[in-house]
Amino acid sequence: MRMRRKKNIESRLLACRDHLKVYQPEDLTFSVKPDGSEKLNFSEWFRNENPVEIELGCGKGAFICEMAKRNPNINFLAVERSENVLILAAETAQKIGLTNVRFLATYVEYLPHLFPEHFTDQIYLNFSCPFPKKRYAVHRLTHPRFLALYRGWLKPDGQIRQKTDDPDFFAFSLESLSQCGFVLHRVVMDLHHSDIQDNIPTEYETRFAAIGKPILYLQASPIRFQ
Repeated sequence: MRMRRKKNIESRLLACRDHLKVYQPEDLTFSVKPDGSEKLNFSEWFRNENPVEIELGCGKGAFICEMAKRNPNINFLAVERSENVLILAAETAQKIGLTNVRFLATYVEYLPHLFPEHFTDQIYLNFSCPFPKKRYAVHRLTHPRFLALYRGWLKPDGQIRQKTDDPDFFAFSLESLSQCGFVLHRVVMDLHHSDIQDNIPTEYETRFAAIGKPILYLQASPIRFQ
């Protein structure tokens, strides 16, 4: 079900302008070739030179805000395609006074226009839409077309960290990563009963764990060819 546009969304976005940027060109074929002026300058936006980690698909922002609270010397950028959802995360961050988290409302397909090369240590994929029908597999965030983007954004020792409750999507991710030149460092079939420490649950994760669904987790990094 499509979320109703939130009341006073324009004024709320303006109030969060230091934390949130919207990049929503009208061209949804993603074929427009920008001139490069859209590239984000993280040093200017965060006002420091700290490392940047990103979450693709942050929902209401519980995970990324908690990460920012626990890691004040790391900058966190959360991406969600709808500003209607992202405004809740941005307002939460402003309310609790987080200075090391920013939000970007756009489609992942537009991010190559905005991101520099090899800028991040971590990419978090938390409960991405599994797109269960095979004909929509190209939209899964661990499809090879997206993995090629992540390879370009990750630093040499950078990692992808994925969590999901969907076994079929998880199997697809393992296969895609293996076939696209990524090394799997951790593959966990029940995160909440594993030895992994300091896990920060998302909104979906809390809901699924409460009904006994195992949370699937992986860490992977790209093989760097000389």
